[in-house]
Order: sequence, then C-alpha cells, then structure tokens
Amino acid sequence: MFIIDAHEDIAWNMAVLGRDYTRSVAWNRAREAGSDLPASVGQAMLGWPDWQAGQVAVVFATLYAAPCRHSLGPSRVRCYSSPQEAHQLYQAQLHLYHRLTRRYPDRFYLITSAADLSAGLAEWQASPPETRRLGLVILMEGADAIRHPDEVSDWYAAGVRIIGPAWAGTQYAGGTGEPGPFTAAGRSLLRQMAARQMILDLSHLAEEAVREALDSYPGPIIASHSNARALLPDNHPDRHLSDQTIRHLAERGGVIGVVLPIDFLKNGVRLGDPRQQVTLDDVVRHIDYLCQCTGSARYVGLGSDLDGGFGLEHSPVGIDSIADLPRIGDALVRRGYSPADIAAIMGGNWRSFLEENLPA
Repeated sequence: MFIIDAHEDIAWNMAVLGRDYTRSVAWNRAREAGSDLPASVGQAMLGWPDWQAGQVAVVFATLYAAPCRHSLGPSRVRCYSSPQEAHQLYQAQLHLYHRLTRRYPDRFYLITSAADLSAGLAEWQASPPETRRLGLVILMEGADAIRHPDEVSDWYAAGVRIIGPAWAGTQYAGGTGEPGPFTAAGRSLLRQMAARQMILDLSHLAEEAVREALDSYPGPIIASHSNARALLPDNHPDRHLSDQTIRHLAERGGVIGVVLPIDFLKNGVRLGDPRQQVTLDDVVRHIDYLCQCTGSARYVGLGSDLDGGFGLEHSPVGIDSIADLPRIGDALVRRGYSPADIAAIMGGNWRSFLEENLPA
C-alpha cells in the first residue's frame, strides 16, 4: 500500500525554520532542541527516512506564506504585506522545490502530469523501500502571489498544478476568518485556471466563495486538508466543510483530505491542550463521517498538514511522525473497513483523481 498526503508545507519549513527534510525527524528535532521552535511550532514531524518508513509515495507540496496581519512567531520573518511581497516569497519556495529535485534526484521528483504520476508510482512500487523517491505535486495555498490573474500561465509553466485562492482573505476571495465571495479578480483567476484545467482547492475558502466555486468552476475541485464541520461546531467552524459542501464536492468528483491537528479533530480541544485527549479513533471518526455523508469511500483521502504550524505536541496520539500514517489504515481495519476501501482512502483516491485531472 502507498500513501498520498495532500498537504505538507515543505518549502515553508525549509525556508523559514531551516528544517532539512533530506534528514530524519529525529535529526531535525535534535537540531531544534533548546531553541524556541518546539514551543512555537511544535517538534518536527517530517523527514526523508520517515516518509519512506511511512510508505508515503506522493505529497502535495505547498507554496505558502502568511499575510503579515495574521503572522505570528517565526512566520513574521517571512510574511507579506502586498502581492509583490507574496510573489517574491512564493517564487523563492518554488525555486526551492526545483533545486531540491535537481540536487537530490534520487529522492525527490516533480509531478506535473498524469504520466509523471503513473511512472513514479510504478517505480515506487518496484523499488526497495530505502531507494523509493517522493513525488511532489505543487499546490499554491493562498493566491496573493499571483499579482494579476494573467500570471496563472507563468505559475502553471513552472509546475504549479493546484491553487487554493485563499488562506485568510486574499485579493481573490474570502478565506478563513475573513468571509466573503470571490472578487471580480477572483472570477478572472478562476477563468485562467479553468483554461488550463487546473485543480481548485476549496480548503480555507470562505463559505460564500465555496458555494460559488462548486456552482460555477468547470474544472476539477478538491479540499486538500479539511474536516467535517458537523463534528467541530465550536472549533474553527468556518475552516471546515458543511455537509452540503461535502456532498456537492463528491458530486463533482472531488476528494477531501482529512487534516490532523488535534483542534481540527475533536470539538472543544485547543492547540496546547494535552494531545492524549485525541487519538486515531478521532481521525477515523472524521473519515467515517465523510464516507457516510457521501455514501462512499471514494471521496476521502489524507491531507495531514503535518509541520503546518503544528508538531508532535499537537498531533493525535499514535501519530508521532509522518512514519505513523499507516496506523490510520490499521485503525480503519478495526472500524471494519475493507482492504479495498482502506487502500483507496490512504492513497488510491488521490491517485485516481490526479490521473484523471492532471494533463496527460
């Protein structure tokens, strides 16, 4: 079984925190011991041998920076106050991914087409674990870096295949904590994306923009890292998906990646609370809710967001690093899910979606 994880802020962590993901989780934790990083963002969860141990074959690797009005802690070092500043930060992260794949071609490769994905997964399945490469699908989280919608073509040419127009609100749409629909520029952005059959990520979009996107965007749609709002009525309700959105997204053939910080899994729990309050059973509860809501296991995947501003201290018991993602499959076995449905949730659904919607 292989795993596809639909959300990891790899470049942000490397650029802002100095994490070296060619090394192990243990190496990065030892490097950061005694610094202020564990207290501000948590202990590291990603690393090269840990991806291998966790059977992770592909990740959606993000381009991300916070607007300065919302940045805290280390993120203030590289936040943005204008689209031009966002453009510079995101370009640097994009170049980092290209340098990573050039410098370590035996470890990382970019996925920009269905052919890249199929060849990469075939190689992964045929290779010994210690030689398996990690495929990177580039996802832009928050689109302020696109200074004008006409620049979509440039980002596409450079390898970006998925765009989430908002994190907080952007020039294009309302986002988490800042409600609002798509702006006129946002509708132009969607037209530019649709012309290239780019994948639209609903995660972080405000409800008004989500409804508009599902009704009008003609291209493929996902939610890379979102959970069920019905299970989290008191925890960031505008960050997660309503039942109506879940069903509509499934009707559009989209996939939803379940995200793993403890405050996104159990109502009433906050970051900083003891992680022992949240377990793999809570992860499975969200997966099961999404399956029941859509009537199928076809539309659910993983979007862990590990090292997405939270770390070991903020992850459910049983997930001590990315190497532990297979334990979610074990928990699904205990819940009575079939081997076929478990394989689909852990990676097969994302594979099918990408094979259908990436360029040939």
